Amino acid sequence: MTADDSRANFAYFSAEYAQALQALTAIENQSSTLLLLGNTDDLRAFIDQFIAMATRVKGEAEDREEPNFAEWFAELIARAEALRVEIAQR
Repeated sequence: MTADDSRANFAYFSAEYAQALQALTAIENQSSTLLLLGNTDDLRAFIDQFIAMATRVKGEAEDREEPNFAEWFAELIARAEALRVEIAQR
């Protein structure tokens, strides 16, 4: 991998991670409101979409040999899965 490839990967995964973190934070912050309003199905759909997106990018990070980004996306996925379990228990 060239230095240019490394920089391009870093820029790409940094932007993807920032967006994913922002999306998950928004989902977490709105989860109580959505549950109170009875929008459990919408919340589940948001979480499922997030997990699908994060899993895709985690796979890309693994393919491009970016283990730190893969680990960070795995952590976001774990947070989303924990939220999904919490919602299922309500």
